[in-house]
Amino acid sequence: VEDSIFNLRYPLWHDDGVRLGNVEMTENCRDAVWYSRNIDVRDSRLHGIKVFRECDNVSVSNSDIRSFEYGWKVNGFRMESSPIYSEYAFLYSSDVELRNVTMTGKYYLQYVHGLVLDHCSVVTKDALWETEDVYVRDSVLEGEYLAWYSKNVTFENCLIKGTQPLCYCKNLRLVNCRVEEADYCFEESDVDADIISPVLSIRNPRSGTIVLPSAGEIIQDDPDCHGTVRIRD
Repeated sequence: VEDSIFNLRYPLWHDDGVRLGNVEMTENCRDAVWYSRNIDVRDSRLHGIKVFRECDNVSVSNSDIRSFEYGWKVNGFRMESSPIYSEYAFLYSSDVELRNVTMTGKYYLQYVHGLVLDHCSVVTKDALWETEDVYVRDSVLEGEYLAWYSKNVTFENCLIKGTQPLCYCKNLRLVNCRVEEADYCFEESDVDADIISPVLSIRNPRSGTIVLPSAGEIIQDDPDCHGTVRIRD
């Protein structure tokens, strides 16, 4: 389908081999692409609620997305060079790769297994909760309570901004990252971190080593937490 407008409910269900180019899905285009596979969308405007649900092998590029529930339970999602405004985007999805994607809204990327973020911007709250096998590079993540209860997460060359990030994590790594406006970081997390900026406060890392230039406050009052905080010379 090319150069077309969708202004109806449930247009593309149980399909295989979907190609959309310069397509507009209006706010009335509800539940647009469900239970489908091998989908390629380019140069389009996806503005209906619940655009993708329980699909396999989805690719989206150079498109504008405004969808309250976007990309739920999708296996194999590739998206690049596209802004997105949503709540609960990519919930329970797996094998997700996002490159040069700008995300604003709430509750992004929860319960995702297998995720790559490359040159992305995420301005949200409660992003990356209970995710597993995540690699984030050259990206900006701004919000509250980032990546709580996550496993096997690596941030490289990233800016992390907001209150109480990265708590209750397992196998968490930060490589050459900046952390700003962040208090009570790393509570009960197993973490190895190389941070290149001062941090407001660190609270009870469970294990590992955090190296940084300075910290406003280091709280280590939990006898079950043995993480090391080292101020770089």
